[in-house]
Amino acid sequence: MSRMNQRVSLMAVALALSSLSTTASAGGFGIGTQSGSGTGNAFAGGAAAADDASVAWSNPAALMALPAGREAVVSGHIVLPSFKFTDNGSTVPGGLGTGNGGDGGELAFIPNAFYKMDISPQLRFGFAVNVPFGLSTDYAPGWQGQTVALESAIKTINLNPSLGYKVNDSLSIGGGLSVQKIDAKLSRFTGAGASGNVTLAADDIGYGFNFGLLMQMTPSTRIGFAYRSSIDYKLEGTAIFTGTSAAALNGNVNAKLKVPESTSLSVFSTMGGRVEVMADLTYTGWSSVKSLDVYRASGTLLSSDPYNWKDTLRISVGGNYKLDPNTKLRFGLALDPTPSNDLNRTARLPDQDRTWLAFGVQYKMSQSGTLDVGYAHEFVKDATVNNAAAAGRLIGTFNNKADILSVQYSHRF
Repeated sequence: MSRMNQRVSLMAVALALSSLSTTASAGGFGIGTQSGSGTGNAFAGGAAAADDASVAWSNPAALMALPAGREAVVSGHIVLPSFKFTDNGSTVPGGLGTGNGGDGGELAFIPNAFYKMDISPQLRFGFAVNVPFGLSTDYAPGWQGQTVALESAIKTINLNPSLGYKVNDSLSIGGGLSVQKIDAKLSRFTGAGASGNVTLAADDIGYGFNFGLLMQMTPSTRIGFAYRSSIDYKLEGTAIFTGTSAAALNGNVNAKLKVPESTSLSVFSTMGGRVEVMADLTYTGWSSVKSLDVYRASGTLLSSDPYNWKDTLRISVGGNYKLDPNTKLRFGLALDPTPSNDLNRTARLPDQDRTWLAFGVQYKMSQSGTLDVGYAHEFVKDATVNNAAAAGRLIGTFNNKADILSVQYSHRF
């Protein structure tokens, strides 16, 4: 198989895998796992670390900090979240639901693929295929929150070509474009006689951009800055009802959604021959998510879910220890605040503040092949909800947690 066919096959596999279910592993419905090498450091230093071609996503300027030549990277992340509801005085009439809905979390697989190549000594091309946003919660039919949420799913796939350019020995710059597809599916019990459940399914393609800087402050320390734009969507799809009056209620729907911009400032430094330390601040503009209003094609409002999210600042630190020339041990810690609030938090996404504790190991299998394995546990604060639910209210607390296992293979040629 030719090298060109190998690259095409790699991207085709990644595209196919990206259709699998995803689940939020960061604040809001963001996906925090964007490379296998980063998981073990809780993604500290993401815009400056320059471990492999995954910088095509995190900071295209850091393409210039990688060794010359071509590199392909594939990674997969198994995410196991848990959302368990405890009732604290709900007033939902028994005929509209009973029970706590089971565990709303679902096992998910999240793939990524990255590639980089030299165009000239000062210019490099990068390409990322990844899943930046996702959500999956699913509660048992008939639970007391069924008029709020049954199934909630958001799936995205992002294609991001980029360029990195070396201005001089101290400064590199880079930028890229994103083509991002989103699919959304939301279902609930209507609680309205013969109309049964309603499922809203819609999709759209949006466009954005990213750029970055990488500054080599000293021979051992570099600082990275990365910005990623927001993307506006106008989702279009259908509302499907399951009850006996479904034929009169089914129809086309649309909704607007703006996924947030983000800005990262990272530092990476080597200390002696064995120790590497890193840190990161990432701002995410979640205040762009005010509500999700779904309209019929006629312009009539079908449903409205208020969110009123706030912007967040994620803080992470990490370190590596080179055990021997082929083995590197990783660790990381991150504080990842939620954009949600106690007033508007919904059972569709009972998000709360998260603390990441992460570990990993990198092993150089050969001169050209490197394997990374990382694990992170997310300690998530209990999340309270107080949602209007048909003729009453869903009042309670979600006990949440998440585990992430990442495996990545990088090949230079």
